[in-house]
Amino acid sequence: MASVVLSEAEKLYIVHGVQEDLRVDGRGCEDYRCAEVETDVVSNTSGSARVKLGETDILVGIKAEMGTPKLEKPDEGYLEFFVDCSSNSPELEGRGGEELGTDIANTLYRVFSCENTVDLKSLCINPKEHCWVLYVDVLLLECGGNIFDAISIAVKAALFNTRIPKVRVLEDEEGTKEIELSDDPYDCIRLNIDEVPCIVTLSKIGYRHVVDATLQEEACSLASLLVSVTSKGAITSMKKVGKGSLDPESIFEMMETGQRVGKLLHIALQKILDEEESLGTSRPKVGFLG
Repeated sequence: MASVVLSEAEKLYIVHGVQEDLRVDGRGCEDYRCAEVETDVVSNTSGSARVKLGETDILVGIKAEMGTPKLEKPDEGYLEFFVDCSSNSPELEGRGGEELGTDIANTLYRVFSCENTVDLKSLCINPKEHCWVLYVDVLLLECGGNIFDAISIAVKAALFNTRIPKVRVLEDEEGTKEIELSDDPYDCIRLNIDEVPCIVTLSKIGYRHVVDATLQEEACSLASLLVSVTSKGAITSMKKVGKGSLDPESIFEMMETGQRVGKLLHIALQKILDEEESLGTSRPKVGFLG
């Protein structure tokens, strides 16, 4: 992961500030940086979103393609994740970027493997034969700390923006099935994202923990806890990252913070998405990689 090198004096300054609930940029320990969210930014996708969280810049595009259901789940569609970390950071060139991309993809698979995250049955066209596969492409454009949270926000926004064509399965007298896709752009399926979690990363700095750590703060943290939280505050998965250890009391406190902060994060994100959608086609299209 991209990192910065700090002197001992700089580390002490950051650590002491966190103990007083005052971070270098003026935020409290449970405050996020200002986030910009824009959907429908990439042409030729079923859904897309771009999220800027501080200096971290994430682009997500989703393509719905027809595939065959998995043997163990014949009446469901599924999601596939691909993460490209070829950002401007020298540490993320080559193998470093590949390893981080694989780690992020595996984390996303774990988050979305929980029951009812996405209604996968709604992606089934014809049991055992045809389903929709959602290919979720994540591009890390700029790394400015806290990439897991930013990516999870971008994925949820892109899923909200996703439109899947409605399909009819026609069967002739001989039993041959034919699939007919609607060519009406408004005749589509929308995904219910109510249960899609967001990741809240809690970084332990000194005796306290912070959310939405900057690169400088990440350099002062030996261990972090990734908590995926639903809009109702339910924790669906957890993952510890970093070389340091976390004692049970710290983990419990971090889980409580994750639940509290996660619920507020969902409310803020949904408000942005609803406001943007209410503007309809009249909203100015900035566009990206179009």
